[in-house]
Amino acid sequence: MKKGTKYALILGAIPFVTLVFALPLVNRIHPVVLGLPFLLFWILTWVILTPFILFLAYVLEKKFNPPDKGEDN
Repeated sequence: MKKGTKYALILGAIPFVTLVFALPLVNRIHPVVLGLPFLLFWILTWVILTPFILFLAYVLEKKFNPPDKGEDN
């Protein structure tokens, strides 16, 4: 596996892990953050951060694995 692909997969897995496997660990009603229960704040934060993380994964993929000269991408 290429270096950039490995980094992109690791970065792409971070939002998945935090939204699926970490929810039981942060499932609390208190504290309240910005008027939201902590669990809702956690989910909302990761939904907002996910596009930025995936963009960073895209940039790393392109940096370490440039397209071949014969490809149109």
